[in-house]
Amino acid sequence: MLGDDAVLFAKCGATDRAQWQRSLAAIGLPASLSTGGETTAFSFSYDTNGARVMNVDVVGEPWHLDEPPPGLLRRVESLHVAPLLRSDFDAAALERLGSGRRLLLDAQGLVRVPKTGPLTLDADFDPEVLRHVSILKVSQEEADVLAGGDREALVDLGVPEIVLTLGERGSVVIVHGRAEEIPARSVEDVVDPTGAGDAFASAYLSARASGHAPSSAARRATALVAALLLGRDR
Repeated sequence: MLGDDAVLFAKCGATDRAQWQRSLAAIGLPASLSTGGETTAFSFSYDTNGARVMNVDVVGEPWHLDEPPPGLLRRVESLHVAPLLRSDFDAAALERLGSGRRLLLDAQGLVRVPKTGPLTLDADFDPEVLRHVSILKVSQEEADVLAGGDREALVDLGVPEIVLTLGERGSVVIVHGRAEEIPARSVEDVVDPTGAGDAFASAYLSARASGHAPSSAARRATALVAALLLGRDR
């Protein structure tokens, strides 16, 4: 949809490789699939207020320092890293991934505790993982954990560019401590917002790589997410 050249990197358990290869091929983008251990798995549902209730069924194997392959990674100028749990990428892995490129990290990889059972969140992460992060994408729930809901305190994480996503209320872009609110287009009666945050992050990173300022990138990402959600509910 964005018209960009892109490659997907994913990891799953060895027994699920064939299934995931078919799923990735169906997307139509080049993809590299690493395997090891088991595939991280969740079960989830939405309550009557639209809040997502999640359970961690399986904790997958962390990414190794040689994943993704160096030859493929060398072509990547901007990288969206979307951990499912805190254990997916340690500081050394993110240092490698962020070297020489713009790296956007989803903050769920900071707060999601890697243990089976009801999903729990806390702020007990290694601060070193943020050293090579260019952009941090944070949801309101994650901001509550990381900064007690105080958006100004997010600056203390030390990441130069932070995007706080607020669902139907839009987003807040915080660059070197200065915040700008970005409104969202109203999308009524959305049945399933799963993936909206990932879509926002990918579109935001694409716009930044194309030379857009952070506020402009957030507006473009907001428009893309609205189009996706409206299309999904037709």
